[in-house]
Amino acid sequence: MIQPFDDSYFIKKALDLAQQAYQEDEVPVGAIIVCEGKIIAKGYNQTQRLKDVTAHAEIIAYTSATQFLDSKYMTNAVLYVTLEPCVMCAGMLKWAQFKKIVFGAYDPKGGYSSISSNILHPKTEVIGGILEQECGQILSDFFSEKRKKAE
Repeated sequence: MIQPFDDSYFIKKALDLAQQAYQEDEVPVGAIIVCEGKIIAKGYNQTQRLKDVTAHAEIIAYTSATQFLDSKYMTNAVLYVTLEPCVMCAGMLKWAQFKKIVFGAYDPKGGYSSISSNILHPKTEVIGGILEQECGQILSDFFSEKRKKAE
C-alpha cells in the first residue's frame, strides 16, 4: 500500500501529466516540483506545441517554480519526473541546485547518466526507478504507436 506523499505518490502525479502530454501527441514525460510537501509547479513535454526543443517537462516545471518561490535556486525543492532527465535538463538542475531528484524510468540512450553522473549539483540526492515499469510503459506505447503510423 502506498502511503500518501511518498515518492510513489508524487511520481503518480507526474504520470498524470505524462498522460496529458501523450493525449497532445507530445513525448509523454511529466514533472512536478514539491516544496515542503506541497506541489508548487507542474510541467509536461510541449516541444511540438511550442516549437521549442527546450520545452521539456522539467524546464517548464522549473520556470513555474521560480515564479512561485521568487528564486532561481531550488535548494529545498524536490523534482519528480517520469523519465531520467536528459543532459540539457541535468545542466539546468545543477545550476538550480535541487535538493533531490526522483525519476521513474531510466533512459539509457538519452539520460544524463549515460554521459556522466557528475553533471548534477554535488549536494543533490538522486533516486531513480520509482514506478519504473509504469513510467517506461507509457513511453513504449507512445513510440510503438508512432512506428505503426509511420508504416
